[in-house]
Amino acid sequence: MGKVVLVTGAARQLGGRFVRRIQRDPEVDRVIAVDAVTPPHTLGSAEFVRADIRQSAIARVLAENAVDTVVHLAVTGGAAAGAGSASYSTVKETNVIGTMQLLGACQKSPTVRRLVVKSSTSVYGGTSRDPAVFTETTQPKSLPSAGFAKDASEVEGYVRGFARRRPDVAVCVLRFANILGPFADSALAEYFSMPLIPTVLGYDPRLQFVHEDDVLDVLRLASQTSGPGGLSGTFNIAGDGVLLLSQCARRLGRPTVPLLLPAVTWVGAALRAVGATDFSPEQIRLLTHGRVVETTRMREVLGFEPMYTTAETFADFTRSRGGGLLPPERVARAVDRVAGMLDVDMVDTEGTVGRGASAGPVTEGAKR
Repeated sequence: MGKVVLVTGAARQLGGRFVRRIQRDPEVDRVIAVDAVTPPHTLGSAEFVRADIRQSAIARVLAENAVDTVVHLAVTGGAAAGAGSASYSTVKETNVIGTMQLLGACQKSPTVRRLVVKSSTSVYGGTSRDPAVFTETTQPKSLPSAGFAKDASEVEGYVRGFARRRPDVAVCVLRFANILGPFADSALAEYFSMPLIPTVLGYDPRLQFVHEDDVLDVLRLASQTSGPGGLSGTFNIAGDGVLLLSQCARRLGRPTVPLLLPAVTWVGAALRAVGATDFSPEQIRLLTHGRVVETTRMREVLGFEPMYTTAETFADFTRSRGGGLLPPERVARAVDRVAGMLDVDMVDTEGTVGRGASAGPVTEGAKR
């Protein structure tokens, strides 16, 4: 671990927890926490610098503090972008333009020796033509065209360019599966917290999760081992095993509403419009085709073994969300809301939509 560590995205709960975690490392002298907004949580003894990484001022922060390790956690999805009413355009600028500015500052800095970047397995995309399991070298059949997946792909491209220009800096890119846990605030966590879960008719995707505690541990490990002479490269990070979406719904005790894909897309747009959840086209693709990654390099090269499996991660998340069947009146309200969106006579709580093009139950295992 470096003597002076700079962490971006400190106002997010994950960034704040990581800042507090690495302060306990005896090899760390100072932690510089950076974000464009003041964190709603405490950062311990870290020095908070309110700075927008989209601006060139970030170079001055690195220079004035002689930063040697940068942990970039400010690459986030729409719903996970924190800070209240931040629009997607602002989120995208922070993801892409902010990363470009940060990498430019790192390139100019004579003290930076380690760079750890939080990325996502969403860079692999999600189509019916994709392989059953992705490795770090798998190329997507169709490059992400929008949303967080596209942002993450662009960010990784800039990081690879930086690594070529500064071979003396050890660069570690961590592609995380869907992050869940008691404090998770991602779009998928919001989706699983809905009283009634829309699904894509005829598909039961395989999903993979990583516990937020494991995220903190592997970030710390990568920050320690990615120095000069240490480890560099790209690593998939996920818990062992997979869960089907139908299994997730049953473990949550939530009823599902199987819809034809166009109806799911329309409902997602309506939910986003009223601020109910960030049900993006990217998330719909995940809930259609699923995504599973190979984690051999995580274990054999990075030397990291997650404490939680995918099933254990989801169980911990379920406990934090009060897993179990919801009160009938709450389910009825959700049913009425979805039925109104679809203009159908009835949506029952067994996961079947009544009159209309969206009728029919989902079949477990119908797709992968």
